[in-house]
Formats: sequence, C-alpha cells, structure tokens
Amino acid sequence: MGDYLVVGVHSDAEVERNKGPCVMKEDERYAAVAACKWVNEVVKDAPYVTTLEILDKYDIDFVVHGDDITTAADGTDCYQLVKDAGRYKECKRTVGISTTELVGRMLLLTRDHHIRGSRAVRSPIQGVDETVVANFSQGSLPAGALTGIAHYLSTSKKIIQFSSGREPKAGDKVVYVDGAFDLFHTGHIEFFKRARELGDYLLVGIHDDQTVNAVKGGNFPVMNLQERVLGVLQCRYVDEVIIGAPYSVTKDVLEDVYHVDVVVHGASDQPLDIDGKDPYGLPKKLDIYREVEHPRLDLTTTTIIERIIANRHVYIERQARKAKKAIAEAEAEQREKELKAALHI
Repeated sequence: MGDYLVVGVHSDAEVERNKGPCVMKEDERYAAVAACKWVNEVVKDAPYVTTLEILDKYDIDFVVHGDDITTAADGTDCYQLVKDAGRYKECKRTVGISTTELVGRMLLLTRDHHIRGSRAVRSPIQGVDETVVANFSQGSLPAGALTGIAHYLSTSKKIIQFSSGREPKAGDKVVYVDGAFDLFHTGHIEFFKRARELGDYLLVGIHDDQTVNAVKGGNFPVMNLQERVLGVLQCRYVDEVIIGAPYSVTKDVLEDVYHVDVVVHGASDQPLDIDGKDPYGLPKKLDIYREVEHPRLDLTTTTIIERIIANRHVYIERQARKAKKAIAEAEAEQREKELKAALHI
C-alpha cells in the first residue's frame, strides 16, 4: 500500500483504559514490533484514537486498519477522524488471530487449537502450580463467553509472503537454532538476534504441536504450528525455517537443508527428548554447539501464562468486556456498510 511503514504502539495505560489489561508490557511490545521485518519505524505511546495531528507529526499519508471497527472506551470509532479526512484504508482482517483468542486458550487450558490435537483436555501446565489452575476455566461466565477456539489455516501463498526467499551465499556461515517459539516474544527476539551474530544466515527449526506437547505437556503449545511458523518468519533476524523440525538435532538437519556450521541454544535448561537423550548430543560431539545469553532470559512462554493465571479474574472480565464490545462493534460495522451501500460508495 505504501513505501514506508510506521507502526504506532499504545502504552499500557492507554490499552488498559480503552481495552483491558495487557498481556505483554509496553517495552516488550515496542521491541516486538521493531523486530518485525516489514516495520520501518515505531511510534511509542501512540494515542488510542488516531488524530490528524499524529499523522502530520510523523509525515504519514494514510492509516491502515483491518475491516473491523475498533472503538475507544467511550464507544467512538478510533479511526473516525482520519476516515472523515480521507486518510484511511482497510485491509482484510485475519480471522482467528488475536490477543483475545490466545488469552482464551490460556484461560480454558484446552488442546483444541493443535493441528492434530486430541479431544479438549484440561491439563496442568509444566512449571505452573497445578493448584492455582485447578478450576481455571470456571468463572462467573460460561466458557463459551471467554472464547471459541479458532483454527487459523495458513496456505503456501501466506508462507511465501512471510518468507525472505533468500538463500545463503557461498561462504556464508549458517547458524541453526530450534524450539517451539510459542507466544512469540522479546525473549525469542533477543535470542535470534544474538544467534544471528554468530554467523551470516539464521535457520530456525520449529517443532510440531505433538512434539512440543509430548515434551512440555499441559496444553502446550498455546499457538499451533502454522501460527508459530508465521510468528518466527516475520522476525527480521530469521532467514529460513524448518517446519516440523525434529526435537533432537540430527545429521539430516545439519546437512540436508543447508550445511549448518553452528548450532545455538539459549543459556537455560533444555528438557531431554522423550527417549531421555540430550537433543544437542550430535552437535556437541561435532564441537559446533554454542550457548548464548541475552537480557530477556527471564521472559518465557511460561512466565507469560503465569501473568494470566495471577490475574485470572481480571482477564475473565476482560474477555467478557471484549465479547460485549465486539458485538457493539459488529453492529456499528454493519450500519457503516449499509450507509455506504445506500450512498453507492
């Protein structure tokens, strides 16, 4: 749609006032957006209601949003001002991908979102006190009011759109990392950044849903394989991915896709494979295994889930407000479509 992408990111205070509690803190969200390969500039603490003044301040020609109406706390359209000024464009909203959907999966503790998952089963999450989540999905509202588990269906076209399409050049040092990379966050970004610094080309192996669940248990992964692949591919430090990579690094991984020069893992404990073996046994034997530290080792998928658990009632209320707000927004969207049709726009 344009040549330069500026992304405004709201502060925690703005989000809480207009939408509800944040899952990621504002500094984490600023860093996550900055690491997206399509983003040229990040505007921190952007106003929730977009004004013409903010557009002019950053030399922005027009605003783009999905084809769903977003309202502020007072019920007004967040983009009405720029719509009236003719500086607004729409793109099709991606169904099934939203913070509300992911929070709902964590609240319900099901595995329904896995690509080849079994029946819905509520299971304790590894690393989280089971007594805290014993009746986690039982609140003042029925589970259906919290979320409906959506299945995001990716296509080869979508993956190609996200892929860099770049091949390693002759002499490039290929670095391999692997993991679940669930709820893609700044811990993953910092890890990728430092792993990439050890070579010229970063190849990322992403484990499938059954492998992750077999090793980690509970309702992991929160995001299914297709969602996690796109989350990794959008990161500017990643060159290519292996979809459904084996949990243990094999000779095939090291030689069949590209010749891997270095295998990197974060400086944290790594669960053994289901056969009890070290998943990095082969690269260690070949002396190509390295560990890296980064400033966000404290942030993991489990700590994000713990934020939801620690504020369970707050997030249940958030989901209920979002459901009510979504109905109002859908009605407003329908009225706007009918008005456009009447005016033959």
